[in-house]
Amino acid sequence: MIIDHRTYTFHPLKMAKWLKLYQEKGLPVQYKYLGQPLAMYRTEVGTLNQVVTLWQLKDMGEFQSSRAELAKDPEWQAFLVEVEALNALLHQENKFISPIDLPPRS
Repeated sequence: MIIDHRTYTFHPLKMAKWLKLYQEKGLPVQYKYLGQPLAMYRTEVGTLNQVVTLWQLKDMGEFQSSRAELAKDPEWQAFLVEVEALNALLHQENKFISPIDLPPRS
């Protein structure tokens, strides 16, 4: 299992507009190809104006195939045009993280 960990940093006062657009138009399309996200957070302390998403995937093959299908979807492409017009995103960082097996708590 891998986790697609994405951190989006927004220009001040633009994150709420992006979130609204994402929840209305981006997320429904992602549900079709990626399923339910593991989690989605916003920062409250530290670096502000950030959204963190976590998507659980079986492996890199699943990531590549699901993202390729998403990229071809006309609804996703239309969403990206609207996102670009917002000029909200300042920076994006993507990571793949994997779990560490921990011993049971004693």
